[in-house]
Amino acid sequence: MNNIYRFIIFLPFLILGCASNVIDENKLIQKINSLDMNIFSKSGDKLYTITSPYSIYNNNQLRFELKKPTINILNGEETKYIINSDKSTLSDNNKLLILTGNVKLKTLKQDEDNLFADHFIWNIDETDYLLEGNIRFENKNIILNSEKAKMRSDNIIEFFNPVRYTIKDDNNKNKYEINSENAYYNLETKSVSFEAKDKRVKSIIYF
Repeated sequence: MNNIYRFIIFLPFLILGCASNVIDENKLIQKINSLDMNIFSKSGDKLYTITSPYSIYNNNQLRFELKKPTINILNGEETKYIINSDKSTLSDNNKLLILTGNVKLKTLKQDEDNLFADHFIWNIDETDYLLEGNIRFENKNIILNSEKAKMRSDNIIEFFNPVRYTIKDDNNKNKYEINSENAYYNLETKSVSFEAKDKRVKSIIYF
């Protein structure tokens, strides 16, 4: 994602003329119903989309403020992740995306993974996503909790110390719970590894 991005914004009130567009007297605030935004790479590949039933564009701060947004992060023609939250902002020339409140990220694989947080932060010039506050990762096998996590481009989710993890049994009930230092979950291999500051201590669990 080190390319220069061009951003194409499709607003329904411009295309269809059916959504309201209200500009206040000083023309700094633009209110938009039913926002659809597509973000493309320099080569023309669609990177992700944002939809919101209600949003505000601040012309003075050059920032979108979105209510109940849905973000689809794409991998080619397919959706890789879907993210929802209570609200979000898109600023810094459309390069900084911050989601706040009841953030939920889910994968679209057969064994669906869900990642919850208070905040989701993405600098579009970078390939990693940062999550903060009440992190909970859950699928049919495991629950991981921490206060900070990083979703990396290599399909590894890094959970920062302290980490609490819970293994589920065949009846989807909690089997046992252990506290640890940093944990790493591999979305491809469905494995979790734990590493302590002392590099001699390392364990890996496969499901």
